[in-house]
Order: sequence, then C-alpha cells, then structure tokens
Amino acid sequence: MTMSEIRIVLVGTQHPGNIGSAARAMKTMGLDRLYLVAPERYPDPEAIALAAGADDLLTAAVVCDRLETAIAGCRLVLGCTARRRTVPLPELSARQAAVRLRAEAPSGPVALLFGRERTGLENRELHCCDAAVHIPADPAFASLNLAAAVQVLAYELRVADLRLAGLTDADPEAEPAAVMDTVEPAPREQLERFFGHLADTLDAIDFHKGRSPNRVMQRLRRLFIRARPDLRELRILHGILADAERMASLARADQPGSARTPARLDPAAAPTVAERTDSESPGTW
Repeated sequence: MTMSEIRIVLVGTQHPGNIGSAARAMKTMGLDRLYLVAPERYPDPEAIALAAGADDLLTAAVVCDRLETAIAGCRLVLGCTARRRTVPLPELSARQAAVRLRAEAPSGPVALLFGRERTGLENRELHCCDAAVHIPADPAFASLNLAAAVQVLAYELRVADLRLAGLTDADPEAEPAAVMDTVEPAPREQLERFFGHLADTLDAIDFHKGRSPNRVMQRLRRLFIRARPDLRELRILHGILADAERMASLARADQPGSARTPARLDPAAAPTVAERTDSESPGTW
C-alpha cells in the first residue's frame, strides 16, 4: 500500500486528454492516487478515451479548488518545473525525487506536483513545495508533454519501489537522497498556520523597517521547511511568537499618549513562555 500514499497532483490542467494520459502513465507504474486542482475541463470524454483502461483512476480522482486541499496532510511535497525560478528551492533530479518520495511514503502521504501545460507551476505554488524536480531534457527542445513528464517520474517511482523491495539492484546515485530524518514532521497545514503567525508577528514588532515582507517570508519559509519541525517544536515557536507580540503590545502601550491594549495572540498557538507548565519548561524541550 506504500505507493498508494504517493499523490500525483495536476494543477490547472488545460487539456482533458493530458489528464487521461497521465492516469494511464500512473497505472502502468503502480500509482493510483490522482489529484486534480482546478482543471479547466473535467470530467470530459477525451480524458476517458486517452486513459485507455485507466478510467478507474479518473473515477477515483480527487478534484480540488485549491492546491492546499490537495496537499493537506502531506509529509513531503515536490514540484516539477522545467525552468529555474526565482523561488529558492533545493533541486532534485527525477531519480532523487522518486527515492525521497518512496522513502517518506511509509510514514504518510506525499505529493508530486505538475503544473499547467503552457506555464507550469506558479511561484506561489512552488512556495508550497519542499524541493523542485527537474527532468534533464535536451535544452534545444526541452518542452515535455505533461503526461510524458508524469510517465518519467512514475517510472522512477516504480524503480525506487522495486529497489526497496529488493527486486532490482541498488542505485548508488539515488541512495543519498533516501536518508531522511526519523522525526515525524508537523502536518503541512500546521506548518502553514505557523507561517501565518510568524508573518503577523513580524508585522506586529515592526521587523521589516522598509524591507520587503514577501522576500523575508520566502527565506524564512525555506528555512523552516528545510528544518522539518515537529508539532512540539511548532508549539514552542508559537509560544515564542506569542510572547514577542505581547511584549511589543506592552511597549506600545507604555509610550506617551498610547492607550493600553492587550496583545493580539493566535488562539491556536501554545501558551506564552511565562504560562507554560513545569512539564513544558526549556529543560524538557
């Protein structure tokens, strides 16, 4: 059932035939979890025709309005992109990506994202990814059909699965990418809530001072995604942010002419540092 934890997510697909062809590519390699984010035409007879027997994957496909819904609960999210983007993401080969996805899948859902036929994944969608995946096509003609790209990654996932089952030789090139942290990372939606709290806190303490908030948050997102904090670590971070907001509010209230107002705290965050119980003291972190 491990391969069933791997979600193939098609974002904003324009041609239904590509959805059907992608489903066929998936089924030939043992993948069965297809997610469609805001497809332009779906369901559509052309998708069924080009699925060529993989229409059961189309029937079971999960259609979402938002990418966040498709990747909810995923431990690892990788995005396929044909071009180098301004988003500072680690880059993986197709083989490394497959090994990493397959290594994570036994512990919970993982996702592999594919973008629109003409424009690929947008930067805001890549911000949801832990790393970018590149297929080293010939630079003279690097335009790869969406379903063909799915087939390449599906093949690599199949090979990675066979290697772990001992049914084919190990690949020294891919093995380093399979070494993963054994700590259970926080769910994606919890991490996104932390990012929202972090952005609010930076505004509350006037951190930016003329700097671009978006650029700062991009770098901080990359930092925390790379660190893969668990839920306990996120609670600690929420507590630090809540204390920072409270102190900033008190400092503003102490200024001449300022009305004392309580700090706006995230109701989902952990208690402030001062309010933690003994069992949550720094010595037990």
